[in-house]
Amino acid sequence: MSFLADYGYIGLFFVVSVVFALTTVLIPQILTALGVIPSKPSPAKSATYECGMDTIGKSWVQFNFRYYFLALLFLVFDIETVFLYPWAVAFNKLGLFGFVEMVIFVGILVVAYLYAWKKKAFEWK
Repeated sequence: MSFLADYGYIGLFFVVSVVFALTTVLIPQILTALGVIPSKPSPAKSATYECGMDTIGKSWVQFNFRYYFLALLFLVFDIETVFLYPWAVAFNKLGLFGFVEMVIFVGILVVAYLYAWKKKAFEWK
């Protein structure tokens, strides 16, 4: 019986999350169809807002992908420290399996670091 109670909470949470997601999408659609929310499109409403002034020239600017790549590398190595600290605290309790698992994890990160180095993601131009 406790099995059903434990998974019942998970099922209830799932149902509530699906209902919430659907209502946040459907309520504005229904209110617009009923005329409660006015819909009067105009060129001013459709224009891109940029500090209250129209842009001069091309507004499409391509960013160097290295910014995103460096941000992803930061996240990867930040997550590494999040996993390494608890592992170091519980090192004696984990035994050989924990050690091998962490060696594999750090090995994957070293491969990622070498890949980034090969792609010259750490060099700025």
